[in-house]
Amino acid sequence: MGAAAVALALAVALAQAASRLLTKAAESWPLLILIALALASGLACLLIRRSRRNHADSKRLARLRITLSELDVMDDQQFEYALRDLLVRDGWAATKVGRGGDQAADVIGALIPLGRIVVQAKHTRVGGKVGSSVMYEVKGTAGPAHRADHAVVVTNGSFTRDAMAWGDRHGIHWIDRDRLDQWAHEGKALHELLRLPSRRSRLPWRRAA
Repeated sequence: MGAAAVALALAVALAQAASRLLTKAAESWPLLILIALALASGLACLLIRRSRRNHADSKRLARLRITLSELDVMDDQQFEYALRDLLVRDGWAATKVGRGGDQAADVIGALIPLGRIVVQAKHTRVGGKVGSSVMYEVKGTAGPAHRADHAVVVTNGSFTRDAMAWGDRHGIHWIDRDRLDQWAHEGKALHELLRLPSRRSRLPWRRAA
């Protein structure tokens, strides 16, 4: 009986406390509504500002043109960011990922229905050449490490003849100085420049053994 009395007293106390809370809430509901309206208004303003900023960024990137001389004076990081912005301009959802241990990927992008692209950037002095070893590295990581449908090596210099031939033979696209000028300065979309297929391709690393 003692336990039952304690339980009953506790239930009554809880009921009274709940009643007091409900009464206070009912008395202060206009204030709660004002707070909710203020929060909703603040959130709406933030979303509007973000939308306007994104729209402005999109318009800016849509007009993006970068000359070879501007690309030449960039450092490696700036060059990678420039390639990311060019991909975004072309409609890709692109992210700069280049860093130590990046497994031959400096920028990764995605665009429906083209799929996923991995870009390896090779910023060099004017007249510098990219050799076949870069092509080997990109082929070895593009599919297994990054699940890419397309892979491309971009340089503001040039490629050795063997590197271009090996890339063409193994499905690794390349953008040399002349092609970079068409992409960055003339404004031709990368997927049009490289004639990427309109559906996900089966690259050599995706073929069944």
